[in-house]
Amino acid sequence: MTAGGAPALAPLPALPAVEIAAVDLLTVELPLVVPFTTSFGRQTSREIPLVRVRTPDGDGWGELVTPPAPVYSEEFTTGAALVLRDHLVPGLLAAGRTVTAEDVGHRLRSIYGHRMACAALETAILDAQLRAAGRSLADHLGAVRASVPAGVSVGIPDGGVPELAEQVARYLDDGYLRIKAKIEPGFDTEPLRRLRDAVGDDVALQVDANAAYDPDDPAHIAALDGLDELGLVLLEQPFAPDRLRDHARHAARWTTPVCLDESIHDHLRARDAIACGATSVVNIKLARVGGPLAAVSVRDACLAVGVPVWCGGMLESGVGRAANVALAALEGFDLPGDVSASDRYWREDLTEPFVLDDGHVAVPTGPGLGRTPHPEMLTDAAVSRLDH
Repeated sequence: MTAGGAPALAPLPALPAVEIAAVDLLTVELPLVVPFTTSFGRQTSREIPLVRVRTPDGDGWGELVTPPAPVYSEEFTTGAALVLRDHLVPGLLAAGRTVTAEDVGHRLRSIYGHRMACAALETAILDAQLRAAGRSLADHLGAVRASVPAGVSVGIPDGGVPELAEQVARYLDDGYLRIKAKIEPGFDTEPLRRLRDAVGDDVALQVDANAAYDPDDPAHIAALDGLDELGLVLLEQPFAPDRLRDHARHAARWTTPVCLDESIHDHLRARDAIACGATSVVNIKLARVGGPLAAVSVRDACLAVGVPVWCGGMLESGVGRAANVALAALEGFDLPGDVSASDRYWREDLTEPFVLDDGHVAVPTGPGLGRTPHPEMLTDAAVSRLDH
């Protein structure tokens, strides 16, 4: 048994290595169905870079989920592409082109940060390995469910509370099991109180601040105190990622559980945040922590001490969403994640779409990710070689 009484978790099964013939970056842009606004800014479309690992047995795919500017973390798309081309891929292949997903962590351990770039590369290699082995990612990671409960993330609307309530009502009619509303100073207590009144007390409602609040600003804290009266599932990342002590200080006063997202870089940070009282729930984003293998290690650290986790999202296409859904199918992911259906974001996804069925999304069962980009969706993609 591990600390906290949780069962010891078995290591992931070994997979045969793959021989990398080439590594490419393909970039496409998709318009969002509706604009998505957070405290970071407003998006009407998303540039989607895909890492493709070519092997004699077929291709593996990974999605780079970085935003165009370094607003969520230090990573951004142009920089991540450069790091992949000039550092990560050459560093990985310097020891030979026969690789496993584990080699991304081992061979690149001298590279500091750049976890989203590493995640795209690791996912692509693992996808290639699993396709060659005829095994799904969900099965490889140890999935315990065939479908996962789906939540939906709602941005700050241009039309204020009426538009927010209209969007939320539509998502609830669609069958989503949890609503996550984005907030920022000036759009928090009163809009959420009105939303709670509109949807009723039985709707699972949580908020995400994306680190927009100052823990030393009395007005900011008063607004967050007001949210504590609304029966929220959780309050996500109110303060800056490095302010663990401030999260702990205020979490001790609130009845609403504090969940950390941007603060959690790896299993060690998760362990420290939990131990100091900064969080009682952890949002695990596969890309933020460095890939599927790192995400499992964060889950293990949380499960060992009985802390619930859920799977967050970064406006992924079907490639990245397939990895998220597989992760959300693991033991410990008991809260609905940001694993919405494809039509929440895209009129046409890059892959076979994910569909909402009775509030759940089916876990892919095909080899690897269980999703492959449609060739016609990549016709206009910008392609660059990363391995020379």
